[in-house]
Amino acid sequence: MQYPESKLPHVGTTIFSQMSQLAAEHDAINLSQGFPDFDGPAELRQRVSHYIEQGANQYAPMPGVPALRQAIAGKTEALYGRPVCPDSEITVTSGATEALFAAISAVVRAGDEVILFDPSYDSYQPAIELNGGRAVRLPLQPPAFSIDWDALRQAINGRTRMIIVNTPHNPTGAVLSAGDLERLAELLRGSDILLLGDEVYEHIVFDGAEHQSLLRHAELAERAFVVSSFGKTFHTTGWKVGYCVAPAALTAELRKVHQYLTFSTITPVQLALADYLTSDPDHYLSLPAFYQQKRDLFCDLLQGSRFQLSPCPGTYFQLVDYSAISELPDVEFCRWLVEQAGVAAIPLSVFSEVDPGTRLVRLCFAKQADTLKQAAERLCRI
Repeated sequence: MQYPESKLPHVGTTIFSQMSQLAAEHDAINLSQGFPDFDGPAELRQRVSHYIEQGANQYAPMPGVPALRQAIAGKTEALYGRPVCPDSEITVTSGATEALFAAISAVVRAGDEVILFDPSYDSYQPAIELNGGRAVRLPLQPPAFSIDWDALRQAINGRTRMIIVNTPHNPTGAVLSAGDLERLAELLRGSDILLLGDEVYEHIVFDGAEHQSLLRHAELAERAFVVSSFGKTFHTTGWKVGYCVAPAALTAELRKVHQYLTFSTITPVQLALADYLTSDPDHYLSLPAFYQQKRDLFCDLLQGSRFQLSPCPGTYFQLVDYSAISELPDVEFCRWLVEQAGVAAIPLSVFSEVDPGTRLVRLCFAKQADTLKQAAERLCRI
């Protein structure tokens, strides 16, 4: 028989899987894929065990367990000053990636355009294309990776359905300011363009800055799906639990997709998260200091290397420039780095439609101090 043509002919195995596999094959220190090598809080893990033993092992309600949605609503108002209804404006999802896919699928139709900022996370464009849309990719401006507002203004037209905003930004660590949000609001005023806010690193912003969520800005929040991740916040990426906050009308459309995509998310973990969000808000409030210490340690350890770097303002990723080491393109350099230095990184070019021609790779510092020291020793020997 003849199989149908691929709906995603240009999509292969994600770079994260490729580099993690390569790291395993060469027994390299894996600073590529963005996961911690330490565990989540003991009390949170104990609450999951408690609910498993108590029999909370059947389907959760489709939008998420009420206690968790209420806890999310409380956190959202406390941090961003925006009251949200847990019944009609919050949906718990099986990871942030599911929330992103469901939001795009809910509103993007054939012929619609969705604006992305390159380098952009690799799940956005496939979701757009699977729904018949077209990704319009605008390069961010190095070295700060800021938005080119004139280019954005010119890219907006009658086909623009959505703009995806990722802050803190993966892979660069850049963050949007309150002024950026106001410029975005001015640009969209009077239009029906929607926003998708990928804010999974909302609690990992450094140097005393505050995360500028779309939820802080009333105009933007009214047109936005805002997505976050418990995996990033609680060092439990394998649990795959995220959520989306959106106005009731947008939430209703997202849930139409969510209910046929995953229907619901793991019950005992939701109940445990609800307890822990309420009992220990200090965990997420202390994350900036926790990860800034790791960032600063890693940057200090690399001072003796030939890599050039500036400490990132957010996320748990650090970009390093290898121009003084090699002229290899970044994908080839990352393979060389695994094979010759025993450290796995992520090339920046794979996040862009057009290779920016930079010599930058991304390293994850969400690791124990010993892991960072061992990796830095290897990198400094290059």
